[in-house]
Amino acid sequence: MALPRFTPDTSDEDLDRMVDNATTASNFLKAISHEGRLMILCHLVTGEKSVTELEDLLSARQAAVSQQLSRLRLEGLVIPRRDGKAIYYRLADDRPRRILEVVYELFCSQD
Repeated sequence: MALPRFTPDTSDEDLDRMVDNATTASNFLKAISHEGRLMILCHLVTGEKSVTELEDLLSARQAAVSQQLSRLRLEGLVIPRRDGKAIYYRLADDRPRRILEVVYELFCSQD
């Protein structure tokens, strides 16, 4: 997919749409820009996890994990599900997975 080109002929409507999209993208990138939130998303790529499972996987306290999950939930990146006293989280859609694949390719692969 090619990136858009700005020209003097770009309509005000198209520019407004681009600004709206840039705001949405910026909020998404801010949400994943914290290493704790990024690691949570990495773990959720493999499937739904409870808060307790995430605490163990991240070697982090419940309060810290809950705070990061709250931000991810606020940004619409994760969806919670309650089962008794346990709360489980999963990715809300495929956007985080797709971004993480690029991040992994750029920063983590050994090629």
